Amino acid sequence: MKILIDTDILLDVALGRENHLVDSVAVLQWVEAGGQACVAWHSLTNCAYLLKGGGRLFVNNLLKLVEVAPVGTDDAKRALILPMTDLEDAFQVAAALSWQADMIVTRNLSDYRKSPIVALSPKNFLRLT
Repeated sequence: MKILIDTDILLDVALGRENHLVDSVAVLQWVEAGGQACVAWHSLTNCAYLLKGGGRLFVNNLLKLVEVAPVGTDDAKRALILPMTDLEDAFQVAAALSWQADMIVTRNLSDYRKSPIVALSPKNFLRLT
């Protein structure tokens, strides 16, 4: 099973968001145990920006676990025509498609209703593993 991990899951871990930390950490532990995961390129920049001084260390450690989905102009154009309201989430979907992910793990399920790739919450994803 190949997953794309959405930025919100990464930030749960990096920022220690108490309400979501256990399940988000468990997703990364699944990857650490041998699961296949990627992130979108822009997730790395978003994390680095929001974590300020700690961003470089977090991204460095993250890249020991996950791949970065290979994306380019065609993927950006694909994101623009996806029937999704939130463009940033459409870029996540385009990254997942380019990496041939089976699903996206996110807490933001409502914005992925029209995604061509199924989106699962961390809790529901972990039930599958």
